[in-house]
Amino acid sequence: MHSLFEKQDSLNAPVETFVYDTDKMPFPVKPHWHYFAEFLYILDGSAEITCDERTYTVGKNEFIILFPSAVHSISHSSEELKLFTGIKFDTAKFPGTSSYTPSVSSIFRYAAQAQVQIHFSAAESERFHCREIFTDCLDESTGYRYGSDVIQRAQIYRLIFAVVRYWMENGLDMGKCPVTSSDICGIENVTEFIDSELDGDLRVADIARKCHMSYSGFAAKFHESYGMSCKEYIERMRIYKAEEYLVFTDYDLTFISERTGFADSSHLIRSFRKYRGLTPKQFRMQKKRSDQGNTD
Repeated sequence: MHSLFEKQDSLNAPVETFVYDTDKMPFPVKPHWHYFAEFLYILDGSAEITCDERTYTVGKNEFIILFPSAVHSISHSSEELKLFTGIKFDTAKFPGTSSYTPSVSSIFRYAAQAQVQIHFSAAESERFHCREIFTDCLDESTGYRYGSDVIQRAQIYRLIFAVVRYWMENGLDMGKCPVTSSDICGIENVTEFIDSELDGDLRVADIARKCHMSYSGFAAKFHESYGMSCKEYIERMRIYKAEEYLVFTDYDLTFISERTGFADSSHLIRSFRKYRGLTPKQFRMQKKRSDQGNTD
């Protein structure tokens, strides 16, 4: 019997895009759940998508939202499903964009409780510019191009708020949605808090208290959910952010270490060598040589 829980690599791939060909890939998709939100858009055929015990028939050019932690499965409908595309993303990496806008984690939690519409017709999907958004996100996922993550996030925000406006037109009162979930931490959105505090003195014991859990209970649950200790997650995330500075800026290691939460440049160098097998300077030079080779 397979496990229902599907682990996602929130650290290295907070956004995942895919095209699923049912003739070439395992199908049907068995019941499973994950902490990521998932958008699905049907390109050819029709699917029976079961989400938290409700079944939706989703046809060509139609779109469905699967909220985080929702158990879901995908199978053929009366018209055989041939091809669909998807976007999975860690809602914790999508904070509120203004003083009045809730984080995406808060929006989806509130929307799920309100039992809003999650399946949208072809006409509604066209109104949301789904095909364009899915195509752009897929295109930006090929290669490590400057600003790709920003463009993907922008397109995902664009789709989310198009849907939110539609929900509001149909009676959803966003005034009752919490603007921030920073005081409501659980394993599902604790990475949102970690990400916001990454440049400071993050202690696992403090994070556990914020989640209203014992240190040992939190440590065990975090490892079960993310496949690593919270301390390792924090360090890896800092390395990931340091890589962005090294590739896309000319800031020195002292500046980068301050912005990414390392005690000093020596701490950054030790950690970087531990996880990447080379120093930050070597990594920067390697990336520059690679970029020069691609332009020759």
